[in-house]
Amino acid sequence: MQIYMVGGAVRDKLLGRPVNDRDWVVVGATPEHMLELGYLPVGRDFPVFLHPETREEYALARTERKSGKGYRGFVVQSAPDVTLEQDLSRRDLTINSIAIEANDSGASGIIDPYFGSRDLQARVLRHVTDAFREDPVRILRVARFAARFTDFTVAPETMGLMREMVEHGEADHLVAERVWQELARGLMEDKPSRMFEVLRECGALQVLLPEVDRLWGVPQRAEYHPEVDTGVHLMMVLDMAARLQAPLVVRFACLAHDLGKGTTPAHVLPRHIGHEERSARLLKAVAERLRVPLDCRETADVVAREHGNIHRSGDLSAAALVRLLERCDAIRKPERFADILLACECDARGRLGFEEAAYPQRPRLLAALGAVQAVVTRDIAADAAARGMSGPQVGTLIHQARVAAVGQWLQSAAAD
Repeated sequence: MQIYMVGGAVRDKLLGRPVNDRDWVVVGATPEHMLELGYLPVGRDFPVFLHPETREEYALARTERKSGKGYRGFVVQSAPDVTLEQDLSRRDLTINSIAIEANDSGASGIIDPYFGSRDLQARVLRHVTDAFREDPVRILRVARFAARFTDFTVAPETMGLMREMVEHGEADHLVAERVWQELARGLMEDKPSRMFEVLRECGALQVLLPEVDRLWGVPQRAEYHPEVDTGVHLMMVLDMAARLQAPLVVRFACLAHDLGKGTTPAHVLPRHIGHEERSARLLKAVAERLRVPLDCRETADVVAREHGNIHRSGDLSAAALVRLLERCDAIRKPERFADILLACECDARGRLGFEEAAYPQRPRLLAALGAVQAVVTRDIAADAAARGMSGPQVGTLIHQARVAAVGQWLQSAAAD
């Protein structure tokens, strides 16, 4: 029995990046042997065990054979005679197909049958074998790695293989959970735009997210968007979200905020009248199709509907500001409203020449929200009840008090 550290842990170790999770492959063992040694079984389709002390995963060396469409159509074989090289051959990229002997932390212990170290040095994402085509999830993984390793390029032969897979319909069989899982992880990488550029280049974006794919080539008014192209703008917005270290809910909202511009009638361009409502409708379809978590879809819905109003909020009156806060449910969900404002800042700064621009709308609206939160609604309700008022009447009084508070804040801010 031999044990090897494999996959991303080895890759990151060789790149000098932090190693957070380590994966291990065991060659020459049976499940019974692992149980005798005290390893704990993990309920999966192939034998994986947890180390009783470190809780790290140890998988028995295995091979995979394609048996149907999509990523679930595999027959997995795990046996003591499966070699390390056979196990490494089923992996996606050469940079993920390097192993290190468990008892050797130095370079002398590296096993690299598919020249992953060479591709690490050359900064290339390259598939291991033609078996890559058997799992369409690997298309998403390559795109995600392109977003993480921003100075790596996709090997031409790998890009060609991904195009073939898309043309043969493999991407059509990806299930929603896996698409969202990889999409969410890619959105959180250092340069998420690269994920979408790779998916677009191989044709997978048109299959998985046609609402996003159609944004390229759609013009916007140059006085507001010097980059003009809506798809280019979207990529700039996503990279700004990464630069500002935004959470996933914000990055997904950025991805979906302008979907409606892809359906603007040609005779209206480059204006996009009413694109906010169209974006919200398209977002709903995307969220349902990919089973996007509720917090992401709710935040994105508000951003899609209200980002234009938030951008213009510097010109709003006290009453209009309170109505905007109420539509955003900011009073009840202030933390979510902070995310909404961050997404809007990413949108405003994700434009050519505006990357370093200030976004005063964000602190201004947070200050307006603070003025609204200072209104003691309990006292207003108690006073209204003493006067025999209830229901909508109380709501009106509270709304009026909030408008007055914001009005006072505006006057104070103007005086300063």
